[in-house]
Amino acid sequence: MAEKKNTAKPAAKAAEKPAVRTVSRVQEQYVNEVVPALKNKFGYKNPMQVPKLVKIVISTGLGDIKDNAKSVQLAQAEIKQITGQQPVLTKARKSVANFKVREGMTIGIKVTLRGRMMYDFYDKFVSIALPRVRDFRGVPTESFDGKGNYCMGVKEQLIFPEIQYDQVEKIRGMDICFVTTAKTDEEARELLRAMGMPFKK
Repeated sequence: MAEKKNTAKPAAKAAEKPAVRTVSRVQEQYVNEVVPALKNKFGYKNPMQVPKLVKIVISTGLGDIKDNAKSVQLAQAEIKQITGQQPVLTKARKSVANFKVREGMTIGIKVTLRGRMMYDFYDKFVSIALPRVRDFRGVPTESFDGKGNYCMGVKEQLIFPEIQYDQVEKIRGMDICFVTTAKTDEEARELLRAMGMPFKK
């Protein structure tokens, strides 16, 4: 007996998923807009001379909860939510009796972001987090270290959209350092400004 042919129509193909962006929006902006603008302003002859952002370091102190393992874990979880990367614990290098700190004691946490995660964090920080700062009028222009790196402080983690106010154990600030290949502060300032950093006028 001949087998009955399957005349059923093939199931409709599932809707194709949109292509995943492999390059951050800020990274595209850097290549297409920032590099030409800086070459024109500073007269770079080689594209490799144009300064770029190489890493972002986010750190926060835990001196007030250094003896509370649960609070340290909560602080770690918040930084991980904000950055998307597991932070590392920083230890005291020497004992300080006045602060009741012993050598090797946990006193803070930090995260170093590079590549795609760095650009994504920068985009979120400039576009979403900073505008949520109360009475925000721009970031200071003088917080450069003389070597092309820019460091600034944030008073509370609540400016980041991932943090839920009712789940926060304590309002905690953090330091954010933008490390660039710029040789001067002026070049670094123009680099960050071109990438959207809202400096005070």
